[in-house]
Amino acid sequence: MAAKRYTSMAYASADEMTFGVSKYPVKAGLDLEIGAGYTIPEVNYAPRPEAGASKEKLVKEYERITTDIMARMVQVGFPAVILETEHVQQMSNNPSWGAEVAHAQKTIMEEYHDEYGIKCALRHTIGDIRENRDFLQLRGDKYSVFLEAFEECAKAGADLLSVESMGGKEVFDYAVLRNDIAGMLYAIGCLGSIDMEMIWSDIAAIAKKTGTVAAGDTDCAQANTAMFIGGGLLDKNLAHTLAILARAISAPRSLVAYEAGAKGPGKDCGYENIIVKAITGMPMTQEGKTSTCAHSDVMGNLIMQCCDCWSNESVEYHGEFGGTTVQCWSETLAYDCALMNTALETKNDKVLRDLLMLSDRYRDPQSYVLAYDNAYRVGQAIVKDGDNIYLRAKNAAVECCNIVSEGAAGKLALSRFETKALADAKATLDALPSDMDKFMDDCLTKYKSEVKVFLPENYGF
Repeated sequence: MAAKRYTSMAYASADEMTFGVSKYPVKAGLDLEIGAGYTIPEVNYAPRPEAGASKEKLVKEYERITTDIMARMVQVGFPAVILETEHVQQMSNNPSWGAEVAHAQKTIMEEYHDEYGIKCALRHTIGDIRENRDFLQLRGDKYSVFLEAFEECAKAGADLLSVESMGGKEVFDYAVLRNDIAGMLYAIGCLGSIDMEMIWSDIAAIAKKTGTVAAGDTDCAQANTAMFIGGGLLDKNLAHTLAILARAISAPRSLVAYEAGAKGPGKDCGYENIIVKAITGMPMTQEGKTSTCAHSDVMGNLIMQCCDCWSNESVEYHGEFGGTTVQCWSETLAYDCALMNTALETKNDKVLRDLLMLSDRYRDPQSYVLAYDNAYRVGQAIVKDGDNIYLRAKNAAVECCNIVSEGAAGKLALSRFETKALADAKATLDALPSDMDKFMDDCLTKYKSEVKVFLPENYGF
């Protein structure tokens, strides 16, 4: 089925948005409603490498993780939790492994729900296994295994289905190392969106068939790669201006999941989710200061501004002084949610939202653009040409540059390195064609000859 494109915003203004509240809440799992007036901690974890030696060992590890989280939540008196299992490759390559883990986890969660009334849901994020060592093989034999992994996990107990899909990554990796903005736009905005439409139509159909929720995707493979290469304020590997351009372009690409039938909550590591929420009104998970166990970012408070679920990114399961890692991080997340929920109950939510946002607003071009008022503007640029995957991605990039320029004229400090990157980006974007077919044809010719691992048949060309 063709995706239904977004050509208008869900919210009349940016100020309508806050945390814990979305226009279209999602019911999932055991008595949980997401985006319905409260925020929920979403704990993300990884098994120790040696646990992947056999299916039995892996299932045992996930049982321990699940019991640890559920017990700690009840122990400290928190009312709700979501568990996110990001598949290790053995679980997606062998769908029965992933299904067995989902079943084991859900069984434990049901016991805690029955005994203590804790509301909970289980998200499984299937690994994008559609690659061999050299090539992405987006539409080949691996694709049916990939879909089977979704279906088996859904049948076995997963409530929310997600993936961090890879479409466009082969061209993106080439382009980002060369500061090639047209290539980044083609990789994320065009190739990524084409792949997203195919997989999310199929995932949404599986969710419908199994009575589960197609939750959403995140452009981890591209926008997060740019954020990581960008690094912190001491790093000069990639201008942060380019990193936030990649992020702005990733929003229309991640939006495709919802256009193809996903319902939210969008996945934690999609920092673009603030833009997607503004467009769709659907609930979103975010991660920020609580993801320091996995990576650093420059917007750790700010990104909490409009989250519906609050996550920690992935933490390896092992002992800490305060318990296991999953116990420590779930408790930290839940206290953050308790603060947000109290702000909602006392009608101070917009005050807290703005404090979170202002504490990081001027730290970096990335935090500046993702501040909810500016993120809303990027959303408006996307829906203006919502029917055209190229133009909406280009509009997002242009608006992103405009916002950074305005910031630089005020309190946002840009180094010479960043100022030059911004000027170069603007010049490149101004020179791009306004016709999608011309852009797509030019890029196909260029990257087919320059990127040996780029297979146009992956995208139906």
